[in-house]
Amino acid sequence: MIQVKPVSSKKELAAFIDFPHDLYKTDSNYVPELHIAQRDLLSPGKHPFHNHSQVQCFLAYDGGVIKGRIAAVMNNNHNKFKNAKDGFFGFYDVVDDKEVSKLLLKEAGAWLKNKGADKMVGPVNPSTNEACGLLVEGFDAPPVAMMTYNKPYYADLLAAEGFVKQTDLLAYDLPTSSVDKRTIQLKDALLKRLNNNGITIRNVDLKNFKSDVEKILKVYNTAWAENTGFVPMTEEEFKYLAKDLKMILDKDFCLLAEHNGKVIGFALAIPDINQVLIKIKRGRLFPTGIFKLLFGKGKIDYVRVLALGVVEGYRKMGIEAVFYADIIQQAAAKKIKGGEASWILEHNEMMNNGLKKLNATVYKRYRILEKAL
Repeated sequence: MIQVKPVSSKKELAAFIDFPHDLYKTDSNYVPELHIAQRDLLSPGKHPFHNHSQVQCFLAYDGGVIKGRIAAVMNNNHNKFKNAKDGFFGFYDVVDDKEVSKLLLKEAGAWLKNKGADKMVGPVNPSTNEACGLLVEGFDAPPVAMMTYNKPYYADLLAAEGFVKQTDLLAYDLPTSSVDKRTIQLKDALLKRLNNNGITIRNVDLKNFKSDVEKILKVYNTAWAENTGFVPMTEEEFKYLAKDLKMILDKDFCLLAEHNGKVIGFALAIPDINQVLIKIKRGRLFPTGIFKLLFGKGKIDYVRVLALGVVEGYRKMGIEAVFYADIIQQAAAKKIKGGEASWILEHNEMMNNGLKKLNATVYKRYRILEKAL
């Protein structure tokens, strides 16, 4: 008999984090999350998300054996920003069994409804500011840094419970060798035109990293404000993310656009650390994982363009094109074979058209689903 129970102890939380390792143990494309990072993300007092919102994890058991997991998420900042009553689910992993999936989703839905939610949206882990989306196309390659991965049958299990598409998130593959050269050739001319308008492009200043992070946060919360599913990050959340990213950051891949000293756009590409994490058993850094991480970073040959945005009023001036051209040039110089630009909303015409002009192709598709409660 299937039983779904709320996670209420450190031991149960560890089992919650570890369940995917067993579910995907024969899947060569599965990348284990770092245990310590997942533990902190899901622990009140550790991650700033919990300062404004609530997360309740659940595990499904069959005769004492874990068969699935889910987290119900009440993102109060999202609902305040969107004037909505949305509930969210995430960390959804389950064996190919409709009954197990049904009971997990039912329990999470009941918890959300009790909190006042009238809709269930996901998957988000635990928000669109972290890993999110259900992989629906592109199962033939591992996910890149901070992107999700799941079994193909998840889509059928969720559809069986009445979940329908809200929107798709696209991931583009951009091989360094096949990038359209016109963008790079136009870079100098675009830079000259921008400079004539008082706009300059520079790398992040690692010596004044905290100051730059504060400037970037304002751009992030402004430039992405109109995007579906967007919720502003608090200063605490952004600084937490920046602190984590700084450990793998290459300043040559972090660019800021300024107009008369004010930051009006930024772009960030990060090394695909998943090329290393895929080799770290069960996401444990100790005793040997830490060495794989330290020695593997120098062999990474792919990046993820994690963020690229310009505030309203400065778009279509060539800033975005310069960002991409600079990242592509740096990637080629560092013998990087290519990168993934993700995620891009399917209806974001400006970004999608810009990537197509670079000869980028959609190679993975992720989906946000919803269901009325």
